[in-house]
Amino acid sequence: MLPLPPVTQALMLICTAVFALNYLVPMIGLWFALWPLGSGQFAPWQVLSYAFLHGDLVHLFFNMLGIWMFGSELERLWGQKRYIQMLVAGAIAAALVQMVFNLVVGSRAPMVGASGALFGLLLCYGMLFPNRTIMPLFPPIPMKARTFVIVFGALELVLGVAGATGVAHFAHLGGMLGAWLLLLYWRGRLPFSRRR
Repeated sequence: MLPLPPVTQALMLICTAVFALNYLVPMIGLWFALWPLGSGQFAPWQVLSYAFLHGDLVHLFFNMLGIWMFGSELERLWGQKRYIQMLVAGAIAAALVQMVFNLVVGSRAPMVGASGALFGLLLCYGMLFPNRTIMPLFPPIPMKARTFVIVFGALELVLGVAGATGVAHFAHLGGMLGAWLLLLYWRGRLPFSRRR
């Protein structure tokens, strides 16, 4: 097994440390979670800081598992700079989409977790390695990366429209949107005309 590349390793360690620190200092969650605009608790740094927080151990485990599975190879492919750009694009796009969704539905619930950035990495992995076989934990059925991305993207859309509570489904889709737009920018495709 290849060693973890540095940014992926650092992200996993930081998220785990912040999770532990949040138990000791619960106010961290209040300051750094992404609060809706009308809540009176929103601060600009929250559009990134929320991604380092996680609601519980299961949430942290699956996000770190996904970042390890998909992020490691993407970091080796792109290098550290582009990999960080993709993580930030996914996290910020997820935050913006969730903030718009919260305004539309009038939600006052905060959001935490690296899932938006993870779904951005997932989309990239499916686009760059479409024929790779993935064995997800749920369901444990081998499938091509492209199929995996389509299934999980469609599932997030259906669950989001159905109003399933407790999970920011539109933030996950926002992370995928941010990753897709950054890929278009790097490739110089519409709406970005200049080749990168």
